[in-house]
Parts: sequence; structure tokens; C-alpha cells
Amino acid sequence: MKFRIYSWVTIGGLLAALTTDVHAKNVILFLGDGMGISTVTAARILAGQLKGMSGEEHALSFDQFEHVSLVKTYNTDAQVPDSAGTITAILSGEKTRMGVLGVSASVPRGDCASSLEHELPTILELAEEAGKATGIISTARITHATPGGSYGHVPDRDWENSSTLPAEAQALGCKDIALQLIESSHGDGPEVVLGGGRAQFMPSSAPDPEYPNKMGLRDDDRNLISEWLDDTKSRRYIWNAEQFQAIDTSFTGQLLGLFEPSHMQFEADRSQDPGGEPSLAEMTTKALNRLMHNKEGFFLLVEAGRIDHGHHFGNAYRALTDTLALDAAVAAAVAATDPEQTLIVVTADHSHTLTISGYPTRGNPILGKVNQAASLVSQAHSEYLPYTTLGYANGRGYKAPYPDLTDVDTTARDYQQIAAVPLPMETHAGEDVAAFATGKAAHGVKGVMEQNRLFHVMMQALFTDSTQD
Repeated sequence: MKFRIYSWVTIGGLLAALTTDVHAKNVILFLGDGMGISTVTAARILAGQLKGMSGEEHALSFDQFEHVSLVKTYNTDAQVPDSAGTITAILSGEKTRMGVLGVSASVPRGDCASSLEHELPTILELAEEAGKATGIISTARITHATPGGSYGHVPDRDWENSSTLPAEAQALGCKDIALQLIESSHGDGPEVVLGGGRAQFMPSSAPDPEYPNKMGLRDDDRNLISEWLDDTKSRRYIWNAEQFQAIDTSFTGQLLGLFEPSHMQFEADRSQDPGGEPSLAEMTTKALNRLMHNKEGFFLLVEAGRIDHGHHFGNAYRALTDTLALDAAVAAAVAATDPEQTLIVVTADHSHTLTISGYPTRGNPILGKVNQAASLVSQAHSEYLPYTTLGYANGRGYKAPYPDLTDVDTTARDYQQIAAVPLPMETHAGEDVAAFATGKAAHGVKGVMEQNRLFHVMMQALFTDSTQD
């Protein structure tokens, strides 16, 4: 694999020269996909209201982190970004184009030949080469943009399995994202991989173990799960909750858990899954138990991938409950780690068009309708139909004419908020997102930051030698 820029040794030496006493043995990056500031605010209020408070005064676990910044999310070719370009910036230190993964901005989308010459090393790969343990967790497909960005190098984020890889690209030597995971040339590959997307690793002739009417997606007749297991006897593969629970804290091999053919269930629907799925907090705890066996330290990426999907569907309920699942995972990580040895960063790749508006009174249900009788502004416009505090600038929820919500339960799990502009899917938004940091070297998260600066903060923490003068 040709890395265009630098080796981890070079990075470590340069960063060590800049500062001392910032070494973090471990780095954990939590990524709320699509978790813009309005999502954080609404989730905070919802969490408080679920605890019987008015909600606004509540604090999420990462609200209490000492260091906070605003992060600029644009891609090199896009004012409003996508998850592939943004995760490349976060994990590789360079902003790049929309739709490409782990390659520089000089690579046009879909250009295999160019991508092979302009791959960017990721912090996970550099950690593996340095002998550290690594882990990847996502509630999305493990080959999806964010988790795929920790190990994948492709000019098109949609090249998740062999059937999506153009024949020309395959002939030139490009590999699909799933194949890149199991054929990692960095260290021995990640120690823990937990998420969805097992169909990307299974041949089209193989039925899914949980849903027999669903088949794998690979058209190359390869079963990558079997190949990964056959490579060494210290590996274990799991796909349901019972198998997950059976992995104890003494396990020191490599673990691959793929709990759905595609994305994992939304947190709101997880209890109904036929095979059972662990929560994001449970997966985080399990990963930490394994990664802590490595005396050299570790890097762990944890993505709440379905916050983004809830928003795309115009369904704030699911987006917010998945945000609360991320909050629980962050709290679990804080409780399990030593802040003198660990840097924890919580951020988002981009925002969404969710808005909070309408002058509702303090404590009004965040998923509910604005209580007009209590608002002087609303009293002056009492002839207008009821509306919700939360809405979207665009998406599936557009209604014409505007509906009467008087008898509609807008707090219901399946309720779709009203959108101002009709689109088949709600879009990302372009405003800054927040980054929250705690632990060793957290002071590097400050002010208004370019998104790719987060990579350098984490690299400085993970690879600066704390023994240097």
C-alpha cells in the first residue's frame, strides 16, 4: 500500500518536538454521525425529561468535558459535506472530496488508478504499525463511510463489496472495502470489530444466519468471514447477543461481530431484533476489556451511525434516542478508563437540518407540540394550526396543505416531523459541529478548528513520547 505522506515514526518525532507531557496511552474517538448542535441540544432535553426534569438543565456525559470547540466540516469540493470526506479529514489529517474514502483531494470520485497513488494513512493503521491495539465499533455497516474510513482507501465510498466494484477498477488492483478490512497489511489488523454489514462479507450463494431469506452480496464467491477465521486460530466471529455475552474479559484474540446483514437496528427498535443485538455502550465496554490487554495502549473508534439515518428519514425520535445511546457509551468509556492515560474525543462528522423553534415554554416536551396558550407570541397568532418544536428544513416530512396536528401524537416513535422543502430524503447541513474532549492532551480541542486538525490532536496524544525533555 503506497502512503503518499508520512510514516507514523515521522509523525511521532515531529509532534514530540512540539510539546511534552501530552502523551496519552490510549485514544477513544466517539463519532455521532450527523450529530449537529441542535441534535445535542434536543437529546439533552429529552434525556432530562425522561428523568422527570424539565430537561433544559440536564447535562449529557460529554457536556461535562472540560474542552470544547467548534469544527468546520466542509469538504474540499462541497460546502455541505458527506461522511466519507469528513471521516477522512478526522482520521487521516487531510480534507478531501465528497464521496472518497482514505484518499487525497487530488483523486476524482471513482478514479481507481489515481486512488492507488494517493492513499492517506489513518490513525488506526498507524496505531497498528506501532504495536498498539485497535478497535472499530459502529451501529452502521462496518464497511459504511465512517467505520470504513478507519481502514479503507477507495475513490468511491459505495465500493463496499465485490458486486459494487467496477470490473475496470478490479482489473487495476482496487479492492472493495470489506476485502480491505480482512486483508489489512497494518499490524495484524484491528483486534475488535463490532457492527453491522455481514452481507458485505458473504457470497451471494450464502443465506444469512438470522434472516434465511436474505443472502450475501458478494459476487466473487468468497466468504470473507471464513477466510478471516481460517487465517489464525485466535480469532472469533459472533453475530448475535448470546454469542456476544459469551465473550468474557479474559479473551485476548481478535473479535469480529457482525450483528445485521446491513445496519444494526435503531436503539428504539433494538429489543425487537430476532437474534438480539448489544447496545452501543455494551459494545464499547466489551471492546475496552479486550483492548486494555495491550500494554502499548490502543485506539478505538466508536460510531453512533444511525443518528444520521434517523434524521435522513425525518424521524427525530430515532435520531435522538440513538444520540442517547451514544451518551451512554461515552459514560461507560469515561468510567472504564484512566484520564491520565486516555484521551476521549466526542464529535460529529456533519450536522443535519433539524431545528428547535417556536417559543415553547420551559419543560415543554421536546418531541411535542408548542404549547401555544402559554406563549404570548403564540397567543397573538392563535388562528394558526399546532406545530412541533422540532422540524426539518427539508425532507420526507413535507406536507401540503399543512396538516392539523391537534389529535396527532408527535412524540410517537414513528412520527415524522414536518419539513419545509419536499425531498425524498432529508439532507446534511453545513454549519459547524462541536467537539468535546477530556483526559490527557484534551486541551488541543479548542477554539474554531478545521476538521482535519482533530487528527493531529489525536496523533499528538497517541504518539508523543512523554519521556522526552
